Amino acid sequence: MSYKGFFKPKNPAKYKGDPTKIIYRSSWESRLMTYLDDHPNIIQWCSEEFSIPYRSPIDGKLHRYFPDFWVKKKLNEKQTEIMVIEVKPRAQTIQPKVQKNLNRRYLNEVKTWGVNSAKWAAAESFCKDKNWKFVIFDEYSLGLK
Repeated sequence: MSYKGFFKPKNPAKYKGDPTKIIYRSSWESRLMTYLDDHPNIIQWCSEEFSIPYRSPIDGKLHRYFPDFWVKKKLNEKQTEIMVIEVKPRAQTIQPKVQKNLNRRYLNEVKTWGVNSAKWAAAESFCKDKNWKFVIFDEYSLGLK
Protein backbone atom coordinates (compact mmCIF):
# COMPACT_ATOMS: atom_id res chain seq x y z
CA MET A 1 0.00 0.00 0.00
CA SER A 2 2.92 2.34 -0.50
CA TYR A 3 2.89 3.64 -4.06
CA LYS A 4 1.39 6.77 -5.56
CA GLY A 5 0.77 8.30 -8.93
CA PHE A 6 -1.76 10.00 -11.18
CA PHE A 7 -5.09 8.38 -12.02
CA LYS A 8 -6.42 8.85 -15.54
CA PRO A 9 -10.23 8.38 -15.56
CA LYS A 10 -12.06 6.75 -18.46
CA ASN A 11 -15.07 8.90 -17.55
CA PRO A 12 -13.62 12.35 -16.76
CA ALA A 13 -17.08 13.98 -16.82
CA LYS A 14 -17.92 12.05 -13.62
CA TYR A 15 -15.03 13.65 -11.76
CA LYS A 16 -15.91 16.70 -9.66
CA GLY A 17 -12.71 18.70 -10.02
CA ASP A 18 -9.78 18.68 -12.43
CA PRO A 19 -9.62 15.16 -13.91
CA THR A 20 -6.01 15.73 -15.01
CA LYS A 21 -4.81 16.13 -11.41
CA ILE A 22 -6.19 13.05 -9.63
CA ILE A 23 -3.51 11.68 -7.30
CA TYR A 24 -3.67 8.33 -5.55
CA ARG A 25 -1.48 7.73 -2.52
CA SER A 26 -1.84 3.95 -2.37
CA SER A 27 -2.78 0.98 -4.51
CA TRP A 28 -5.96 0.79 -2.44
CA GLU A 29 -6.95 4.33 -3.43
CA SER A 30 -6.11 3.54 -7.07
CA ARG A 31 -8.32 0.46 -6.90
CA LEU A 32 -11.22 2.47 -5.46
CA MET A 33 -10.77 5.16 -8.11
CA THR A 34 -11.10 2.57 -10.85
CA TYR A 35 -14.29 1.26 -9.23
CA LEU A 36 -15.78 4.76 -8.89
CA ASP A 37 -14.84 5.68 -12.45
CA ASP A 38 -16.31 2.48 -13.91
CA HIS A 39 -19.43 1.89 -11.78
CA PRO A 40 -22.67 2.96 -13.53
CA ASN A 41 -24.36 4.00 -10.24
CA ILE A 42 -21.60 6.45 -9.35
CA ILE A 43 -22.84 9.79 -10.64
CA GLN A 44 -19.97 11.96 -9.46
CA TRP A 45 -16.83 11.61 -7.35
CA CYS A 46 -13.67 13.41 -6.35
CA SER A 47 -10.52 12.82 -4.34
CA GLU A 48 -9.11 15.23 -1.75
CA GLU A 49 -11.00 18.16 -3.28
CA PHE A 50 -12.36 19.65 -0.02
CA SER A 51 -11.36 19.95 3.62
CA ILE A 52 -12.98 19.58 7.02
CA PRO A 53 -11.61 21.57 9.97
CA TYR A 54 -10.62 19.58 13.07
CA ARG A 55 -8.77 20.28 16.31
CA SER A 56 -5.68 18.12 16.80
CA PRO A 57 -5.34 16.49 20.21
CA ILE A 58 -1.56 16.71 19.75
CA ASP A 59 -1.14 20.49 19.56
CA GLY A 60 -4.68 21.76 20.27
CA LYS A 61 -4.69 23.75 17.03
CA LEU A 62 -7.16 23.77 14.17
CA HIS A 63 -6.04 21.81 11.11
CA ARG A 64 -7.63 20.84 7.80
CA TYR A 65 -8.54 17.23 7.04
CA PHE A 66 -8.79 16.33 3.34
CA PRO A 67 -10.91 13.14 3.13
CA ASP A 68 -9.81 10.67 0.49
CA PHE A 69 -13.10 10.65 -1.45
CA TRP A 70 -16.45 12.35 -1.94
CA VAL A 71 -18.95 10.18 -3.83
CA LYS A 72 -22.47 10.76 -5.14
CA LYS A 73 -24.17 7.44 -5.80
CA LYS A 74 -27.49 6.61 -7.44
CA LEU A 75 -29.53 4.33 -5.13
CA ASN A 76 -32.59 4.04 -7.40
CA GLU A 77 -34.47 6.15 -9.95
CA LYS A 78 -35.36 8.84 -7.38
CA GLN A 79 -32.72 8.63 -4.66
CA THR A 80 -29.05 9.36 -4.36
CA GLU A 81 -26.65 9.30 -1.44
CA ILE A 82 -23.46 11.17 -0.79
CA MET A 83 -20.59 9.51 1.02
CA VAL A 84 -17.28 10.78 2.29
CA ILE A 85 -14.78 7.93 2.28
CA GLU A 86 -11.45 7.50 4.05
CA VAL A 87 -9.14 4.63 3.04
CA LYS A 88 -6.92 3.30 5.84
CA PRO A 89 -5.33 0.01 6.87
CA ARG A 90 -7.43 -1.79 9.48
CA ALA A 91 -4.55 -1.49 11.97
CA GLN A 92 -4.89 2.32 11.88
CA THR A 93 -8.64 2.21 12.54
CA ILE A 94 -8.31 0.43 15.90
CA GLN A 95 -7.17 2.10 19.10
CA PRO A 96 -3.75 0.77 20.14
CA LYS A 97 -3.71 -1.49 23.20
CA VAL A 98 -2.06 0.10 26.21
CA GLN A 99 1.54 -1.03 26.58
CA LYS A 100 3.99 -0.71 29.44
CA ASN A 101 6.93 -0.28 27.07
CA LEU A 102 6.56 3.24 25.68
CA ASN A 103 8.78 2.73 22.65
CA ARG A 104 8.80 5.01 19.60
CA ARG A 105 6.56 2.71 17.55
CA TYR A 106 3.87 2.55 20.22
CA LEU A 107 3.97 6.33 20.80
CA ASN A 108 3.61 6.90 17.05
CA GLU A 109 0.60 4.54 16.92
CA VAL A 110 -1.04 6.44 19.81
CA LYS A 111 -0.37 9.78 18.10
CA THR A 112 -1.74 8.50 14.77
CA TRP A 113 -4.83 7.12 16.48
CA GLY A 114 -5.44 10.41 18.29
CA VAL A 115 -5.17 12.52 15.15
CA ASN A 116 -7.24 10.10 13.05
CA SER A 117 -9.94 9.93 15.74
CA ALA A 118 -10.17 13.74 15.80
CA LYS A 119 -10.37 13.88 11.99
CA TRP A 120 -13.05 11.20 11.85
CA ALA A 121 -15.15 12.77 14.62
CA ALA A 122 -15.06 16.07 12.70
CA ALA A 123 -15.98 14.25 9.47
CA GLU A 124 -18.89 12.45 11.18
CA SER A 125 -20.27 15.75 12.44
CA PHE A 126 -19.67 17.52 9.11
CA CYS A 127 -21.43 14.74 7.19
CA LYS A 128 -24.31 14.48 9.65
CA ASP A 129 -25.03 18.21 9.19
CA LYS A 130 -25.28 17.65 5.42
CA ASN A 131 -27.16 14.34 5.62
CA TRP A 132 -24.15 12.55 4.10
CA LYS A 133 -22.50 9.31 5.22
CA PHE A 134 -18.93 9.03 6.47
CA VAL A 135 -17.31 5.65 5.83
CA ILE A 136 -13.85 4.23 6.47
CA PHE A 137 -12.73 1.57 3.99
CA ASP A 138 -9.94 -0.82 4.91
CA GLU A 139 -8.33 -3.80 3.17
CA TYR A 140 -11.32 -5.96 4.14
CA SER A 141 -14.06 -3.66 2.87
CA LEU A 142 -12.04 -3.18 -0.34
CA GLY A 143 -11.95 -6.98 -0.78
CA LEU A 144 -8.18 -7.24 -0.43
CA LYS A 145 -8.15 -9.68 2.51
